[in-house]
Amino acid sequence: MKTHWFLLPKLRAVAPAILHFCAPSAQLRNLRHSLIFFAFFSSMASQSPLTGQTNSVQPGRIRVLKEGSTKRVGPVVYWMFRDQRLRDNWALIHAIDQANKASVPVAVAFNLFDQFLGAKARQLGFMLKGLRQLQGKIEETLQIPFFLFQGEAEETIPNFLKECGASLLVTDFSPLREIRKCKDEICKKVSPPVTIHEVDAHNVVPIWIASEKLEYSAKTLRGKINKRLTDYLIDFPVLQPPYRKWVAAANQLIDWDSLIDEVTRKGADVPEIEWCMPGEEGASEVLMGSKDGFLTTRLKNYSTDRNNPLKPKGLSGLSPYLHFGQISAQRCALEACKVRNHSPQSVDVFLEELIVRRELADNFCFYQPHYDTLQGAWEWARNTLLSHKSDKREHIYSMEQLERAQTADPLWNASQLEMVYLGKMHGFMRMYWAKKILEWTKGPEEALAISIYLNDKYEIDGRDPNGYVGCMWSICGVHDQGWKERQVFGKIRYMNYAGCKRKFDVDGYIAYVKKFVSEVKKKRKAETQLGAKSKELRI
Repeated sequence: MKTHWFLLPKLRAVAPAILHFCAPSAQLRNLRHSLIFFAFFSSMASQSPLTGQTNSVQPGRIRVLKEGSTKRVGPVVYWMFRDQRLRDNWALIHAIDQANKASVPVAVAFNLFDQFLGAKARQLGFMLKGLRQLQGKIEETLQIPFFLFQGEAEETIPNFLKECGASLLVTDFSPLREIRKCKDEICKKVSPPVTIHEVDAHNVVPIWIASEKLEYSAKTLRGKINKRLTDYLIDFPVLQPPYRKWVAAANQLIDWDSLIDEVTRKGADVPEIEWCMPGEEGASEVLMGSKDGFLTTRLKNYSTDRNNPLKPKGLSGLSPYLHFGQISAQRCALEACKVRNHSPQSVDVFLEELIVRRELADNFCFYQPHYDTLQGAWEWARNTLLSHKSDKREHIYSMEQLERAQTADPLWNASQLEMVYLGKMHGFMRMYWAKKILEWTKGPEEALAISIYLNDKYEIDGRDPNGYVGCMWSICGVHDQGWKERQVFGKIRYMNYAGCKRKFDVDGYIAYVKKFVSEVKKKRKAETQLGAKSKELRI
């Protein structure tokens, strides 16, 4: 048996959580026995397993997208996209490690696309404010320059690599087709000597390691992830500044205020939100803060409260930060494992959502090119939906009516308004919301297109694999099974108003949303009036 000594201390901390993921009782017993033996063996082993910690990233976390034709000595550039953080970032760790091995400097580049899947002020403002903090931290802590480009990354990134004579481009991983296509183009446009590495810094178990194929459900993926957790759910090395400093040119001056003003003005139809503060510090506060941190003050009731729309504090509140990569899912998992003794059931449920369900969404978008259309549904689901496409609907609403929450269902209207004004619809309501869109539109293709459009436009964490898979689960039965056949839905799982009333206080939820929306409208009106007065005074 090959013993990975550096993993043994970590294993004792994560073993209880790993045990939770294995569903069949026989497998559970076998896994428990092997983990107990492994932990026992470690306690009897030498106390000095490794003399020095390496900053190298596990090879399984890295994919070579392009191999350089010749060995060139030049800087390393990390093109940051999905994982917008300094701490706990395997892509950044890899870039620095490779730069140190070659004794060359390293830089971080970020490209702001002109239009990325319809992002508005709400999403772009949050992202840019986080990046502004990141630039200061990365330059101050690691003495690594941060370059911001605007336009098409297929042009800006190759141009920058050429200007600085880079030998290696490191990029983080995204399963979305737009980014994958962009990377393909970059591979074609960079000069032959340039090597390109892609690092999965977003998932605990790298997507291509967890599974080599499209998984049918959480059940089929869970066991595969379990087998890899002891290898990949490990702590991060201490990040040190690179040996060689960047001297190619003076650091780029970025006018963050003007840039943020510009994007928020252009996307003002979906205003910014105030309930979550952008950046790594804000993310850490939500996870571990002493006043209202998820793991420190709100974890206990997570397993029971997370499906109650009247208890928004029952959720972790981490999804905006995970989406923009302002916090690492791996860090969240490691910290959760440390407090499992206090709330085992809540930690187990949280880790299931954080690791298995999130990685299942990435798996779907990575291996299914049609992840946002009916073509991406399982065959049984496509057949049943198309066979019921002509069924008579009680209501047919246009996209404009749905967007304005102008339906006959006050519960659905409340969920839509919660998304529009809060920027985050409760997870339970997202299922009901999407299924009613299927019931109220002309067919599954239209229902899916509308649900994705609204989700991406208003959700702070829109344009994300979790969002696409959430819509596909609700409307197309992805990762689900067939149910009793009925009108419109066919064999797709059904949800209705009466079922919601049995689960939570529907009237209370509607009242809660109405109150919140009223407060937001009053505040926006006051801000508009104040802005108008200020403009008059300047004139």
